[in-house]
Amino acid sequence: MDTPDSDAMIGRLLDGRYQVVAKLARGGMATVYRAQDTRLDRPVALKVMHPGLADDQAFVSRFIREGRSAAALTHPGVVGMYDQGEDGGTVYLVMEYVPGRTLRDLLRQRGRITPREAFDVLEPVLSALGAAHAAGLVHRDIKPENVLLADDGRIKVADFGLARSALAGDGSNATQGVFMGTVAYLAPELVAHGSGDARSDVYSAGIMLYEMLTGSPPYTGDTPIQVAYLHVNHDVPPPSAVLPGLADDLDVLVQTATDRNPDHRPADATALLRVVQGVRSRLSPEQLGFAPAAVDLTETLVVPTGLALAAYAGATAGPGVPASAYPTTNLPLGGAAYGAGPHPSGPMLLTPEQVPSAARKRQGGRRLFIGLTVLMLLAGAIGYGAWFVGARTVPTPSVLGLTQTVATAKLTAAGLKTAVGPAEHSETTKLGLVLRSDPSAGDGARKGSTVTLILSSGPERFAVPDLLGRTPDEATGLLSDQNLIVGSTTTAYSESVDKGLIISTDPAKDTPVKRGTAVRIVVSKGIPPSVVPKVIGLSFDDATKLLTAKHLGITKTGDAFSETVAKDAVISQSQAPGTSALRDTKIGVVVSKGPPLVQVPDVFKKDRAQAKKILEKAGFVVVFFEPFGASPFNQVLSEDPGAGSMQPKGSTIRVGIF
Repeated sequence: MDTPDSDAMIGRLLDGRYQVVAKLARGGMATVYRAQDTRLDRPVALKVMHPGLADDQAFVSRFIREGRSAAALTHPGVVGMYDQGEDGGTVYLVMEYVPGRTLRDLLRQRGRITPREAFDVLEPVLSALGAAHAAGLVHRDIKPENVLLADDGRIKVADFGLARSALAGDGSNATQGVFMGTVAYLAPELVAHGSGDARSDVYSAGIMLYEMLTGSPPYTGDTPIQVAYLHVNHDVPPPSAVLPGLADDLDVLVQTATDRNPDHRPADATALLRVVQGVRSRLSPEQLGFAPAAVDLTETLVVPTGLALAAYAGATAGPGVPASAYPTTNLPLGGAAYGAGPHPSGPMLLTPEQVPSAARKRQGGRRLFIGLTVLMLLAGAIGYGAWFVGARTVPTPSVLGLTQTVATAKLTAAGLKTAVGPAEHSETTKLGLVLRSDPSAGDGARKGSTVTLILSSGPERFAVPDLLGRTPDEATGLLSDQNLIVGSTTTAYSESVDKGLIISTDPAKDTPVKRGTAVRIVVSKGIPPSVVPKVIGLSFDDATKLLTAKHLGITKTGDAFSETVAKDAVISQSQAPGTSALRDTKIGVVVSKGPPLVQVPDVFKKDRAQAKKILEKAGFVVVFFEPFGASPFNQVLSEDPGAGSMQPKGSTIRVGIF
């Protein structure tokens, strides 16, 4: 929700494009604002790094990495990344604006939510994380503050500021002996030696599920370092210990995701999602909707596990200090090894000497209680193991590639029940056939238990949107909405599309294509120029018609005599033939007035030879005739046209001889 703020950023226009409207939230590295993209006329979220950190290259690099990490993902469950820049020392990211609230806001309001609601939140979060893990990225800061609940029902994962490539180096999130993270949700291996992988996100998701079910994270304390110690040395207690009545499967699910040994957790978010879907399919409507009478979630409850009570004075396993007391935190690396129990190897963050002295004094008085609790847990584990070993199991038959009907019949014949989970896209398995099952083929399953079938929804395809007449920036946004990207951009002239707008795309609009396909676009350079034709020698009327047909105009710039060009024909043109000219350019022409006028010389009584010489020298053509027959004197008797008249050069003069 937007809140009034006197922040100096409000009203500022970044890079001449992003108008800051209101402050949304403030974090450890940056402040998030609601802004308006004035170029594309759409609301955006603007994440601005705190000025004090902009001089620290390590923080700037981490900030820039967040933009690149999020931009590398095209998943509907990941907040879209649009732009990244710097304006006058202000480093910022431009992201998709998601109106709504965070999961933290919901938990503050409700305290806890039902298992069904928790699954509704967790499944899209795991789907988004699964896409990140498939792309080689680990989020490293999964917590309710980074889960956005949009007003339209969408659920998105935000803030990839601590994300790292799982394939680059050791995947460490430690810098100069300091580790960054949110202690309430940190996996033990991250606390111990600052490195982890996709399974670290799985652990954080399990902690977040615990909090959604119970109303509080499993470990809280007076200081972040106390909480970090609890993650390293103790198993996460079952949520039913805080909220009796929760289904046993929920306890198993939480403890599977939060096992201190990464090798015992699901390999990544996609694997955890399959487990979550399997658990959900086994729970009854009553178990999914379990909502006991409200309790005081701020009251410290006595949890019979003995797992966290002996760690520190002031630290609790269960409800206590709210998780919002733990922002993303710097913790020092180095120290002794883990406590007892399965755990990854490596140097540990905390040592017994770092435990407050008051807490060490109280530990001795609680040893008896812890010992009794451990005995109870061991007894329960032995009883559970005996039951499990004695249960009848059968190998799950392979049903891959079968129709739902055939697969159900095959599983029923093996003494198993079936359920159908959400369908998934597949490039290889046809629509409606079984893509996979949970448990997988060959895995042991108790007779009468349920096998969840995941059917193929066919290849995942996205239709190329209609980009004709759009700008390249608009095309980028529309393609992003369809999980596509802009490919190569070329230009061409167009008779019908204005300059700067898209003429065509390849593939064409409505073509179904795979996620991430690059769509090539052709942008208009405007109306093509005309090629000037040759109009010299044409009559003025014919020249006008030809130029008009070429989308050009004509103007008469003058006229002149010409001995070679006929009267009223074009003598010259202002732009040479074959050159280019913009549409409607007027071509200037000079029009011929015909040959120049010459005075007819007087050749009366000149002899034939003299008359011819004089007239031809003047530029006339001479034709002789003898009106009275053979001429006895051979002299000029007449001229036509007459002597002294002005006639066009080259005209014919008829000369009479007598």
